[in-house]
Amino acid sequence: MSSNLTDALLSPILSVDAAGPRITYYDDATGERIELSALTLANWAAKTANMLRDEFGLTPGDKVAVSLPAHWQTAAVLLGVWWAGGEVLLDLSDVDDAAVALVTVDHLESVDSVDEIAVLSLDPFGRPVPDLPIGVTDYATTVRVHGDQFQTAGAGPVFDGLDADAVLEQAQAAARELGLSAADRVLATAPWDTTEHLVQNFLAILAAGASLVHVANPDADAQTRRVTSEKITRQLP
Repeated sequence: MSSNLTDALLSPILSVDAAGPRITYYDDATGERIELSALTLANWAAKTANMLRDEFGLTPGDKVAVSLPAHWQTAAVLLGVWWAGGEVLLDLSDVDDAAVALVTVDHLESVDSVDEIAVLSLDPFGRPVPDLPIGVTDYATTVRVHGDQFQTAGAGPVFDGLDADAVLEQAQAAARELGLSAADRVLATAPWDTTEHLVQNFLAILAAGASLVHVANPDADAQTRRVTSEKITRQLP
């Protein structure tokens, strides 16, 4: 059986440095800064996986539509889906195949045919999305009550029908091509909206054991200062 991608990505970094910064998220439009250690990231992913399994009945091999920006909560969602054995669908034209959808409120209508839907506010203080339709779950409210440990129940495809071993190989190859190592602190602004972008701009960094500083709505002057303040060693295009 194929390995589980989240186990394969998180286990090495948890064993090497569970407490150090793993994802640092900035939004220069709002001034938001959130920093997650490998342990905190794993806890959020576990909460998400438990929510998907216990609230929505997700089983390995089920498909999960995800329409979210590059964000620290998106990282937790993706790792949680894979931990629970789900296959991520980034293309909402395939949404009819999905058992669950996790989206922002502006994509709610695009997934209205999916039986189980959770909406993310992406609010840094965990505020819920107001006035959601009956039957739609607020992620921030629901995920927090679930356990922060998860036991893998199995693994389906990760995306595009590819199993965890194939995707991990892609991520490791991308890390080598980018010249990333575990010593790197990587500054990025690039999206995660396609599977190719996801591999290049997120999974390669985790596979290398590096840490990510992702910036939304980047301000040029702030980025220049950030290279020094965050001890950046590499910048993604």
